[in-house]
Amino acid sequence: MGPQDLLVICASAFAAVFLLLAFLSLAMRIIITVFPQRLSKDDAAVFAAITATVSAVYPGTTITRFEEIK
Repeated sequence: MGPQDLLVICASAFAAVFLLLAFLSLAMRIIITVFPQRLSKDDAAVFAAITATVSAVYPGTTITRFEEIK
């Protein structure tokens, strides 16, 4: 195996990975278009996770309001 063979193998592997990633990005774009993200203001699971985390970090605190900062 000469140095030119190694160069051809590396170039073909690079091209194969590039094509695979291009195909996967196209598939993800199609999936995102077909199934758009649902926009919901109230997500009880997120509120529960935030409350549990804050209570664990700062014991004795009470969460009274959730507010999104933009």
